[in-house]
Amino acid sequence: MPDEISDLKFFCILAAAGSIAGCARVMGMSPAAMSRRLSGFEARLGTRLVTRTSRHFALTAEGQRLHERATRIMHEVEEAEAEVTAKAGIPHGLLRVGVPSELGRKMLAGIVAAFVEKYPDVTVHLTLSDAGLDVIDDGLDIAIRAGMPPDQDVMTTTLISSRRVVCAAPSYSARKGLPATPHDLLRHDCICLLRRQRIFNEWAYYDGKTRKEIHVTPHLATSSSEVVHDWAVSGQGIALKVLWDIADDLKCGRLIECLSAYAWEEVVLCAVYPSRTHLPPRMRLFLDFVKRALRQHDFGT
Repeated sequence: MPDEISDLKFFCILAAAGSIAGCARVMGMSPAAMSRRLSGFEARLGTRLVTRTSRHFALTAEGQRLHERATRIMHEVEEAEAEVTAKAGIPHGLLRVGVPSELGRKMLAGIVAAFVEKYPDVTVHLTLSDAGLDVIDDGLDIAIRAGMPPDQDVMTTTLISSRRVVCAAPSYSARKGLPATPHDLLRHDCICLLRRQRIFNEWAYYDGKTRKEIHVTPHLATSSSEVVHDWAVSGQGIALKVLWDIADDLKCGRLIECLSAYAWEEVVLCAVYPSRTHLPPRMRLFLDFVKRALRQHDFGT
């Protein structure tokens, strides 16, 4: 008798991987074995689930419907397992976590490793991306993001709060000087973040209690927050960064804070997760663990 749950789990992994080869890497098996398993699954169901050629991979309409139902079923299975193991005080199961690239590499990767060391029966899949991960569309259990999400149908937990900082390298200061007022930024080389063709060049600050914006003209723009950071450190221009990304650079002098007399926008780091009646113990423990670890650092507002 086929193992239906195992097949559904396999199909969810295949859809997330986006290819037979990717699925094989995740499952630690050969692409040929994955291809045979998919063919057997399709034969059992009597329908094609995936359209695949050497260059193309896509779920059919039947595959998309199955994937939607299978994802919900696997969440229910994982929650049932977690509920059972929780009674023995043992968190268990898979956590899919997404986080911005720079924060993930510098801080969250180490925190996740420490969490798994403490709770070895929990497996964490950590996705780093600057594309603005969506907890629903990207199949995540938890998405960690700067700022509150626009979607009201999800739950949020604030992990830390901080502020944005206008910064530049000493080499840039020596070459071009530093701005004395926000308006002076219009005469400087500014580095901006780029997301889905939108350039984040509206830098908001408070002059007393009045919120104002300065629309800078980017000398350089990129979709990578880490490249923004690297360009700033190498003296290519002035950047607007969150303090948690550059705290170490400010302390050791790689970057200089500019326009500190002005209050630049505050920002919160949020954990976003699907609205569920019962939050699995592993998720509650993970959120608490990450919050405690991050709050040991001084990212004060």
